[in-house]
Amino acid sequence: MNKTFIVLQREYLTRVKKKSFILLTFLMPLIMVSFIFVPILLEKVDKKEIQTIAVVDQSGEFQDAFKDNSYMKFQYVDPGKLEETRNDLKKNNFYALLQIPANIYTSNEALLFSDRQITMDIERGIRNKLESIMEKTKRDKLITELSIPDLEKRLASTKTSISINSSKISEDGKAQKSSAGLASIIGGITGFLIYMFLIMFGQMVMAGVMEEKSNRIVEVIVSSVKPFQLLVGKIVGIALVGLTQIVMWVILSVGLVFVAKAYFTTGGDGLAEAQNLMAQNAAMGGEQMQQFSNAKAQEVFEIISGINFPLIIGAFVFFFIGGYLLYSSFFGAIGAAVDAQEDAQQFMFPIMLPIIISFMMMISVVRNPDGPLAFWGSMIPLTSPIVMMARIPYGVPLWELALSMSILLASIVGAIWVAGKIYRTGILMYGKKASWKELLKWLRYKNY
Repeated sequence: MNKTFIVLQREYLTRVKKKSFILLTFLMPLIMVSFIFVPILLEKVDKKEIQTIAVVDQSGEFQDAFKDNSYMKFQYVDPGKLEETRNDLKKNNFYALLQIPANIYTSNEALLFSDRQITMDIERGIRNKLESIMEKTKRDKLITELSIPDLEKRLASTKTSISINSSKISEDGKAQKSSAGLASIIGGITGFLIYMFLIMFGQMVMAGVMEEKSNRIVEVIVSSVKPFQLLVGKIVGIALVGLTQIVMWVILSVGLVFVAKAYFTTGGDGLAEAQNLMAQNAAMGGEQMQQFSNAKAQEVFEIISGINFPLIIGAFVFFFIGGYLLYSSFFGAIGAAVDAQEDAQQFMFPIMLPIIISFMMMISVVRNPDGPLAFWGSMIPLTSPIVMMARIPYGVPLWELALSMSILLASIVGAIWVAGKIYRTGILMYGKKASWKELLKWLRYKNY
């Protein structure tokens, strides 16, 4: 056991001291948080310039109908000056000219001219304004023609918006607010992380074994350490590297989120925007809006408090370690059986296939976490680390969770035994390409 610990310590310290490990550990949370907050920051820095749009209304139906907004202001031009204005937009400091033809209500088409490529925001904003104005005009004309009292109010009353508040009944009969969307997000993220880590750290084990074998270093190592001890020390050492990286990612990500949140909510621009929002709320009946916001915030916190995060975190650690030990045993055996990366390809596909299949199953499981596919996917040890994590946020019976964990633990013992048999034979074998038939023969060799 002491020799296994020495190998474990060497594998762990060698990898955590590498520059690539340090850079990835610190850069990954920064990149992930940047995906969320950088677009907001860029939006603040890159403020849109207000563009002036000339409006030539040949229909006479849109006089003073266009109102300025945060990135467009409108200036009406006499229809008699259409050609003059269109031919010299820069002279009049116009970004574009909107020509509304007399037959717009039959043609449903307007013309927009500019001496440069018009942006999507400008084009979409003008189109939306035209559509809303025309819809209101047509509706008003229809109401006038029908001469039905309060028709507009009656039509408005037919618009219906339904919100469904879902709750989960606990075993003691209490109702707890829940959210299917949040459960699917948590299940998808945790399942994807395990999928990514199984591939990344499993291949790290295989590469380390192949490197030692190709450099003939292993010949010296096995003179004082048993091959099985060497394999276990390598697998557990890299597992600790993975756990260290995960813990660092969580700590750094939470810290960066709090820093970014503090900047955007209490920084200069964030504070100004908050004050502006409060002023708008006050103008629109701030008391009612504040009550609505407080109620919504309370509802969100109630949903979050209903999620069993200790169970999710504990299950994530278990299935990450369990899945890693299972697959890294196979990857380590492959590394010992081959001499070059090209020879490993024939063995890689059968091992990678269950990981890929379980990821594809996860996509279906988050939609139907109680179906037969979800149940059997969470019981089969080759797919359970990913599939079970997708189910847990929805609530899994304890007997199913315990059964899945037990099967996975038993499979890990069997996988390490199989990998150890292949490892001790293949690690000192050179110049001969291994095949599946050859690997089965190695499993029948007696211990020595």
